[in-house]
Amino acid sequence: MKAEIIPYILKFKQPAGTSRGVLITKETWFLKVEDQNRVGWGEIGMFKGLSADDKPDFTDQLKFLVSSLNNSINSNELLKQLIEWPSIRFGLEQAIRSLKGVSSFDLFPSPFTEGISPIPINGLIWMGDYSFMKNQISTKIAEGFTCIKLKIGAIDFRKEIALLESIRKDFEPKEIEIRVDANGSFLPKNALVKMEELSKYCIHSIEQPIKQGQLENMAHLCANSSLPIALDEELIGINEFHEKQRLLETIKPNYIILKPTLIGGFTSCDEWIQLAEEHSIGWWITSALESNIGLNAIAQYVATKKTNLPQGLGTGGLFTNNIASPLEVKKGQLSYHPSMNWDLTRLENA
Repeated sequence: MKAEIIPYILKFKQPAGTSRGVLITKETWFLKVEDQNRVGWGEIGMFKGLSADDKPDFTDQLKFLVSSLNNSINSNELLKQLIEWPSIRFGLEQAIRSLKGVSSFDLFPSPFTEGISPIPINGLIWMGDYSFMKNQISTKIAEGFTCIKLKIGAIDFRKEIALLESIRKDFEPKEIEIRVDANGSFLPKNALVKMEELSKYCIHSIEQPIKQGQLENMAHLCANSSLPIALDEELIGINEFHEKQRLLETIKPNYIILKPTLIGGFTSCDEWIQLAEEHSIGWWITSALESNIGLNAIAQYVATKKTNLPQGLGTGGLFTNNIASPLEVKKGQLSYHPSMNWDLTRLENA
């Protein structure tokens, strides 16, 4: 087997406001493996400032991965060794499946990859000033999204309430589902008050109202809030099965949100889903600003699961230099067109 890492800088079409600042570019790494005239691809989308594997020796781990594959180290053993490096582990899982697929980008064959069954997704509203967010909301609804997700906590809370009020003035909950993502911006002392006000607008759920790592405070919110709570960043760095079980049993959330790049890939997602369903906890999957290569892997994976909830997979159109693919977002759904080809020219020239 021959393996190599290809670094790549994704460029946003417009600045993307997040709780961690405004993003202009997003660094990612592609794992290319070749074995007996077959080629496999995986994306290692480590998210700086958020990923558990954002460590000084990250580059050394990439070199270790390539060396191990080139020296024919068993991939299953390698996955075990990478348990504390979730984005690298996910990239390796993708590459392994890619090698075994009918083609390099057929990881999980399903009606989705046949172009028959699109995946419902939410429309993401980036942080910004009132008018910027208002315009995004109008655009997403006009494009046919029936579920929108607002990142909150960047502007004055009263203005964010005004945005929600403007949506509910025109659309009933059965017409437009609203999710909000606080990215840990609330304080434990005022979170319940803010969430009660948000609940007046028939919000589906709030993601990560307070910063992760405050288990008792989060458990208290989940037990006392009328607004359903979804854990997001809370799952990062929780690698062992018993740790995942303890977290869910302690906090008892309504939902969990799975980002394969941040939590260790398909195997880890399977464990979280198993535990969530055992505890009657809902779940959905979102991207973590991967290119279309990582997004494709995530979408194909979720298409094999039994869930009707809109997923967070609408990020493919964010970049000016994404990898051209058969993925398309239309009318609030992500589709795969098998008659279209992947174009790796940008990777070959990277």
